[in-house]
Amino acid sequence: MKIKDNLIIKLILGVIIGILVGIYSNESVIQIIITIKQILGQVIFYMVPLIIVGFITPAITDLKENASKMLFAALAIAYLSSVGAALFSMISGYAIIPQLNIMPETEGIRHLPELVFLLEIPALMPVMTALFTAIVFGLAIIWTNAEGFEKLFKELNNMLMQMVRRIIIPILPIFIATTFAGLAYEGEIISQFPVFLKVILIVIVGHFIWLALLYAIAGAIAKKNPLEVVKYYGPAYFTALGTMSSAATLPVSLTCARKSPVLDRKIADFAVPIGATIHLCGSVLTEVFFVMTVSQILYGKLPEVGSMIIFIILLGIFAIGAPGIPGGTVMASLGLITGVLLFDQTGVALMLTIFALQDSFGTACNITGDGAIALMLTGLFGEKEKA
Repeated sequence: MKIKDNLIIKLILGVIIGILVGIYSNESVIQIIITIKQILGQVIFYMVPLIIVGFITPAITDLKENASKMLFAALAIAYLSSVGAALFSMISGYAIIPQLNIMPETEGIRHLPELVFLLEIPALMPVMTALFTAIVFGLAIIWTNAEGFEKLFKELNNMLMQMVRRIIIPILPIFIATTFAGLAYEGEIISQFPVFLKVILIVIVGHFIWLALLYAIAGAIAKKNPLEVVKYYGPAYFTALGTMSSAATLPVSLTCARKSPVLDRKIADFAVPIGATIHLCGSVLTEVFFVMTVSQILYGKLPEVGSMIIFIILLGIFAIGAPGIPGGTVMASLGLITGVLLFDQTGVALMLTIFALQDSFGTACNITGDGAIALMLTGLFGEKEKA
């Protein structure tokens, strides 16, 4: 894959360039850099409510096209898996993060200069208003069979996907570079960078623990050996590491699932594609641990338990409607990060960066977890005896 098409490489380059620029910049240069950061941040935060409405509402209206017990079961399992993974991550975060001795740097910190000018682009609506609007409109469209509005929101979804791809994704490396330039100028990021590497390794271990639990539950429900599914998922896992996309990995995932002798073929053909859309346990687990880490690094404390519970409950909903792009989960939930956990632009930039650095592993966990959902549905709806 070319560098210009690889978001992770561009983000890593953004981090490196930003740190180097921040270390060697004088006050005049950093003043221009943080002004650029503020403008790009305004563009990103303007888009957040639109992304919420444009992705959540069509996700709800699509339910009626396959309204069946199996669909609702898949939705329930995917949501519970994501929320369960998030709770596991939260508990682990409260136990592990304090042991990492993360302390905000206070000595030798330089203050950032004033912006050259301030440009404000207010969002069309607050984040929670956008979420409630998306849910209410989605339900109303189903209740009234409003085909015109359904088509309208699908068009909006397509438009926003292009806006994300053509506006947000291209400016992310620049936004992150300017953010790290500011942090490097202040002197804080250099001392904290090893922490990022530690938490990435911790999260990857967490992925495997959650997958083991998920497959154990699936095996109990289906009364079948879950290893007869997992052992075929190696190609899908490594494909996801390379693509960072559940959709791009879907053909390989289906091939792997069809090889399993314990999965019902028809159920696997249903569960794997829908799982690629709604089941993001790895990404959610990652995001929860990372927001707690970033909070400790930047703000000197972990989020309150009550705030984390609210964040997790809503994050499970947002994950179902997240866009199928690298970093889609964290992009869809930016409003929660700012609205519930009260992160500022620097916190958001750090979240986007650290999330992107491991996004391929989160996607691989999501994809592999879809095999567990297929096994659960096989146990619930499949034939008692395979033909």
